[in-house]
Amino acid sequence: MAFYVYLLCSVTSFGCAVFLGRAYFRSRSRLLFWSSICFVGVALNNILLSVDFLLGPSYDLTMIRAWLILGGMAAMVYGLIWDTV
Repeated sequence: MAFYVYLLCSVTSFGCAVFLGRAYFRSRSRLLFWSSICFVGVALNNILLSVDFLLGPSYDLTMIRAWLILGGMAAMVYGLIWDTV
């Protein structure tokens, strides 16, 4: 059951990234671009979380997932700061 929840979270995050990316190409708002990059990181994190759950305790993808989500959030923070300055 948990695997499906993680999988649905990754599909939802990827969908958000796609919609934000499409909105960026229409309006050229930089904040939409950075938000799209953030959601790509969140989607990749959720995909790896699903894979990590499937592989079991013998494999640990925690560090890779942490770097992915850190990169996504750093892109979002950079975009927020860049647009307000």
